[in-house]
This record gives sequence, structure tokens and C-alpha cells, in this order.
Amino acid sequence: MMDVLMVGLLAILLYMVALWAASLMLRNASIVDIFWGPGFGVVALVYFALTPDGYLPRKLLILGLVLIWGLRLGLHIGWRNRGKGEDYRYANWREANGSAWWWKSFFQVFLLQGLLLWLISTPLLAAQYAAQPQYFTLFDGLGLLVWLVGFSFEAIGDWQLIRFRSNPANAGKVLRGGLWRFTRHPNYFGDALLWWGYWLVALSTPFGLLTTFAPLIMTVLLMRVSGVALLERRLRKDKAGYSDYVETTNAFFPGLPRKRRDPSENLALEE
Repeated sequence: MMDVLMVGLLAILLYMVALWAASLMLRNASIVDIFWGPGFGVVALVYFALTPDGYLPRKLLILGLVLIWGLRLGLHIGWRNRGKGEDYRYANWREANGSAWWWKSFFQVFLLQGLLLWLISTPLLAAQYAAQPQYFTLFDGLGLLVWLVGFSFEAIGDWQLIRFRSNPANAGKVLRGGLWRFTRHPNYFGDALLWWGYWLVALSTPFGLLTTFAPLIMTVLLMRVSGVALLERRLRKDKAGYSDYVETTNAFFPGLPRKRRDPSENLALEE
């Protein structure tokens, strides 16, 4: 299994080197965001080709789910970012690093994301590698169900946000309808959930449990690093009315909206 993992790592490194070279020509390191999802499709295809003993229906299941998710995510981010230039995060790093950014960007952006992609992709190999069991298990079914719920949250949440932003009357407003009524980040929640779906499919095989760290890493990244935490800092600062939204709506896990606290209650407590 380690030999296949190493080939997967090499494929990811080549993929990231190609993206890095393209980013230098375009002067836009944020293209890595567009190709994050499709990168999992690439490595899943590598694993598919190098695991001839795996149960073919399970291999096709996991490969199909990854390709659907990765392609949708890549197309969504590409469409969202069209004509906007480099994302502010990468632009800030470019400015801070000056003339050294061309080579630092490889390590700070592309190599780092490549290594994360490789680690997180391990359930995709575990699900395809094992020769047994040669049948679908309860974990396969649960994994598919969890993936469907997660994919729905991510795709529908993204669509609702695009539709909301496309209406000029909503400029400067906060989306509070649809899935955004129950969580401030339905797309990030859905992304994390579908990775637990991949892991459940992998759990059908003897190697699945060894990859538990993968969905945990993805969930932590989405909640505490590059997802919710990063976006929340910006929205709290720049978005009018977002503080009220924070007070009434869960950040990540869906839940029923809460009542907004009456300001008079705070005054009473202070007295």
C-alpha cells in the first residue's frame, strides 16, 4: 500500500509544480483554490489505476463521488473568481514577500497544499486497495448517504449564495434564507461531511480505520484554519449586520435559529 501512496505523492507533486508554474505566468497564486478539488480527482484516478485487486464496484463508487465533487467545486470556484484577479490572501503574501514571492509561493502555497491533499486523500486509496470484502457493506451505504447530505449542503449552499449576490438589491446584506438560516457556512459544513462519507466507504475495508486522521484534518482546516475562522474574521469586520447574524445562527453545525438577545437584558445585568 505504501508504494501506491508514494506514487500518489509523486503525482500530486507534479500536479502542484505545474500549477505553480502556471501561477508564475499568470501572477496569480490563487489558481490553486480552483484546482484543489480536481486534485483529489487526479490522485483518486492514480489510486484506481494502481489497485487492480480492489473490489471494482467500490472503486467505481469512490472514484465517481470524488470526480463529481472535485469537478463541481473547481468549476464553482473558477466561475466565482472569474475576472477578479488574485485573491486578497495571496495578494497580501505577494506584497509582503516582494521579489522572493516567486519561489516562496511554491513552499508556502503549492507544496503545503499538495502535502495536505496527499494526506487527506488516504481514504480514497484505502477504499480501493483492499481485495476484501468483495461486496458492499453497511459502511458503503452509510458513506454514500453521508456524502449525499454533505454534497447537497455544499452545492445548494453555494448556489443559494450566488443567487443572492446576483441580485443588486442584496448588496451589503447578509443571506439568512435557505440553508444559511441554519448555519452561517453550509458549504463548509457540507464539505467536511462528505469527507466523512468517503471515510465511511473506506471503513468497509481493513485499512479504513487507519485513515481516520484524514477527515479530521479536513474538518479542522475548514473550521479553524482556512475556512470558517478566516472568513469570519473578515465578515465581522466588513459586513454590516453580520454580528446580529452571528448571534442568531450557528457557525458550522446546522441548528435552529436562536432568538436575538434583547439589549435591555444586558443593561439589567450591568445594573
